[in-house]
Order: sequence, then structure tokens, then C-alpha cells
Amino acid sequence: MKISMICYSLTGWETGEKLKEGLEKNGYEVSLSGKSKYLPDSIPVSCKSWAEEQFEQADGIIFIGACGIAVRSIAPFVASKKTDPAVLVADECGKFVISLLSGHLGGANDLALAAAEILKAVPVVTTATDLHSRFAVDVFAKKNGCAIFNMKAAKEVSAALLAGKKVGFYSEFPWEGELPEGLTDAHDEVPEIGIAVTIHKDCNPFSSTVHVVPSVVSLGMGCRRGKDGEGTMRAAERCLESAAVYREALKGLYSIDLKKDEEGLLALSEKWKLPFQTFSEEELLALQGDFTPSAFVKKTVGVDNVCERSAVLGACGGNLIEKKQAADGVTAALAIEDWRIRFE
Repeated sequence: MKISMICYSLTGWETGEKLKEGLEKNGYEVSLSGKSKYLPDSIPVSCKSWAEEQFEQADGIIFIGACGIAVRSIAPFVASKKTDPAVLVADECGKFVISLLSGHLGGANDLALAAAEILKAVPVVTTATDLHSRFAVDVFAKKNGCAIFNMKAAKEVSAALLAGKKVGFYSEFPWEGELPEGLTDAHDEVPEIGIAVTIHKDCNPFSSTVHVVPSVVSLGMGCRRGKDGEGTMRAAERCLESAAVYREALKGLYSIDLKKDEEGLLALSEKWKLPFQTFSEEELLALQGDFTPSAFVKKTVGVDNVCERSAVLGACGGNLIEKKQAADGVTAALAIEDWRIRFE
């Protein structure tokens, strides 16, 4: 996690150095800047300009000074709790550490607790679910490495739990541990508001459903030599649309070694920020299963089917959920790996 800190006085600099040392020992990547004529190497730009830059490149921002400075600096750049970095404020003497922005999804609450422990300060966390020790769906999503959709429903989930109402829980995956207090298995009871752990856009078991989406789907692809990136991307989009699967559910892009330098596949990997992995002909042929054969593909690359086989290998031997789709010189298929939820 990349952390950017800024302070405004000599006392704040001392606090910042102490916090920087402690965070780095905990594995954080930390930079410390100062904004004062009494500090060496004071940044030449305004606090607002500095904050704008950090919003684009840092995972967390820590202001060591007054809350007002922090609020005025970040105000123009606050966009969404799904994308904003964690923002903390620590007073220059290191007595209090406040989680100011992105407490759950951005990780500000956890970062505030870590910073407070280093400084021997009082952590200030104001999110209601934390104050009342209630289940927080956004924290659950983050801890399980999932994306989250329908934030309006997520707010309704929190409000219902805080009001003592039941919230439904539906999952396409098995889970370990007991359901947290306030959640009820949708197989037993279907409240109006609920959570669905799913990869499917059309999964709406409740009137108001928040989607928690794990990245557990592998995209297997094959293509004609020299196929452009746009054509490859359209084929991938059609495959996802056919299966009603979120793009955020993808864990990676997979193909045969012969395609490791294929322009269209590399372009798709870069644009969608997907790891791209290829398998040898022997690895693909060794895979057992019911795959859609193609005599042409067999003659060309030595394997009767590239997209389905590579998708299944990418999913660590999981199940095909969308068989081969072929159009315009591109083939695509989807497979899902074995995955489960863990409640602490």
C-alpha cells in the first residue's frame, strides 16, 4: 500500500518521521513531504495541487495537521467511496489519528488503527457499523478480494442492520464459518434487502440487492494471427454478455504459448488490466474434459480447442460456464475456479 504524508511544522515533521518509520516496518511504502518555509525541501505547489496528485497515485494520504487543511485540500477531488484513497488526519503532536475518508473500501479505518498504534495515539473511527460492531458489506467484500456493485443497496444493508432488521444473504459459492449477526440465509428467508455473492449481473434474489463479485472467472481465448485489439475486445465482451458475467469477475486471460506475443491478446490484457498467461500444447492436451473440437484448430496449433482448455487450466481445473464462442477470427470461453467465502 502506497502512503503519502504531508506535514506543516517542525513538530509535525517529527511525528511524520516516527509514523513513516513504523509504517515502513509494517510493509507500507511511505513518502513524507512538508509544506512550510521552516521545513527543508518544502513542496513548491499548493496543498490542493499536492492532494490532487496523491489522489491519482497513492492508496492512502495522511495529513499531519488540522482537519480543516485536509478537508479543504481534498474537497475538489472526492469522487466515490469505491475509488477514493484512504485519507487520515493526525494532529502534529500525534495524540489523535482520524479516519477521514474511505474508511472501509479504501482501508482508512484499518490504516488509522495501525497509525495510532505506532504513535500511541487515540484512533478516531466514526463509521456506524464499526461503532456498533455490525457486519459491513464493503469491508466483507474487501477482505474477500471482491468488487462491490449497487452502493445504494449497500447503504440500505448497513441501515437495516443498524436498525436491527434482517438482511438476506445469497451466495453462488459455499462459505466457511457462521453467518454474521443480522444476516439470514436466503434459502430459509428472503427479506426485502440482501447481499448476493455472485458473478452474474442478473442475480437479484432480493428487491434491493447489493452484488459482491469475486474475481474467480478465467477468460480463455484464441485468435487468428494478427487480430487487432478492438476485435479481440469485442469478442471478450460478447462472451461475458452471453453469460451475464461481470467483467470484474475475471481473474485473468489465458491462451496457448503460440499466442504469447499476439498483439490483440496483449492489448486486451493491458486495457482490462488482466494478467495474461499461456500454456504449452502438452499442458492443454493433457487436460481431461468435454471440449468443443475443431479440426482446423487442431491442424493449425496442434490442439483441438484453445479457448475452452486454456480457460479451464486458468481456473485451476474449474468448470466451464460459457463454452466456445467464435466470431471474426476470435474464440472465447469462460471457466470458474473453486472458491469459497470465509467469515471470521
